[in-house]
Amino acid sequence: QVAALERQIFDFLGYQWAPILANFLHIMAVILGIFGTIQYRSRYLMMYAVWLVLWVGWNAFIICFYLEVGRLSQDRDFIMTFNTSLHRSWWMENGPGCLVTPVLNSNLAPEDHHVITVSGCLLDYQYIEVVSSATQIFLALFGFVYACYVSKVFLEEEDSCKCLG
Repeated sequence: QVAALERQIFDFLGYQWAPILANFLHIMAVILGIFGTIQYRSRYLMMYAVWLVLWVGWNAFIICFYLEVGRLSQDRDFIMTFNTSLHRSWWMENGPGCLVTPVLNSNLAPEDHHVITVSGCLLDYQYIEVVSSATQIFLALFGFVYACYVSKVFLEEEDSCKCLG
């Protein structure tokens, strides 16, 4: 939950609308998964497990997007903002050690944007995004195994209770 909230905050700071929506759905699914565990509801846990499969797919896409695998290009594709703006990852300008320099008198930017150069980063923003997505995949795999195991235990308990009654 904490990792999803952290990611949501940085996506909001970068105006990344597609990840904001996905993170919101993930946070809701985690809450339902926790509720399912507390209330002994295996259906909620199964729904959570199905969501985690989709979540892994989304994070794999983000990794491919930032590493520009195949035909994906960060310069051409504005998938993360639903093609509504030119915003990028918040980490692009605010990464560790990054020095942002505005380019004055640039005709390249639309009226409501500015052109900058970023240099001196200890770690490029693409790799920060990839590590974040890889962490989400690792946590999702752990959560998937947990959800499947606990759901199985709940179903076995329901079956044993029905036999006694």
